[in-house]
Amino acid sequence: MHTESPETPHDADRSPSRTPLSVVIITRNAATQLAVCLESASFADEMLVVDSGSSDGTAELAEKHGARVLQKVEWLGFGPQKQFAVEAARHDWVLCLDADERVSERLRSNILSALSAPSAQAYAMARCNRFMGSWLKHGEGYPDWSLRLFDRRHARWSHDPVHEKVLTDAPAARIEGDLLHDSAETLAGYLDKQNRYTSMQAEVLFHAGKRAGVAQLLLSPALRFVKFYFLRLGFLDGGAGLVHIVIGCCNSFHKYAKLMALQQNKDRL
Repeated sequence: MHTESPETPHDADRSPSRTPLSVVIITRNAATQLAVCLESASFADEMLVVDSGSSDGTAELAEKHGARVLQKVEWLGFGPQKQFAVEAARHDWVLCLDADERVSERLRSNILSALSAPSAQAYAMARCNRFMGSWLKHGEGYPDWSLRLFDRRHARWSHDPVHEKVLTDAPAARIEGDLLHDSAETLAGYLDKQNRYTSMQAEVLFHAGKRAGVAQLLLSPALRFVKFYFLRLGFLDGGAGLVHIVIGCCNSFHKYAKLMALQQNKDRL
């Protein structure tokens, strides 16, 4: 079991020889999840929460746990909102977290080591997803490499309103240790969120001039299933892994079906 020194928790992590770090989190009504996230990130030199007008006490909870809070009620989309938070941070090196994520002890230790003498401008970490009560270790749920730690002078969030990503000047390195993602949402809530996401994805593709046909409707879900269930060993995650992968396959179908519907509406005009 890890035990802290008699100092204030993680004070020893704030070495003057280490590159300073800001943890940035965007939130909206995340009070039930945020405390654990902030506790796991308390080793940082700054914790910044950019809130979008929460009504459940998220901002007050963040301040109670030592975070600086900014309000950005106007929602910019996931990519632009995260970039706004990155630019508002006090330090150039940032670790971007979601409210339902937490930094494992191994990841924390390796982040601190990396920042003692950074050998890259950005670092990706394995994201371990909990789904239907199980931690997924295969398939689409793991390692789910996510680029979250970077020098903002050489990297930035994309403008994508959904499924945003970090764009870098140079290839990212990998850092050991898991970023633990536990949304604790119901399956119904997860499906509702995926429905919203596929609608946004279809809109982005439509405005980019992309088109979808019957081949994509059929092949995209099938190939996705083969890749994640068999080649990436998703079957080893049991029923939870199967459900997770099938929902991902359905998302591919729904995205292209919605894109086809947008095309047909345009053609009728």
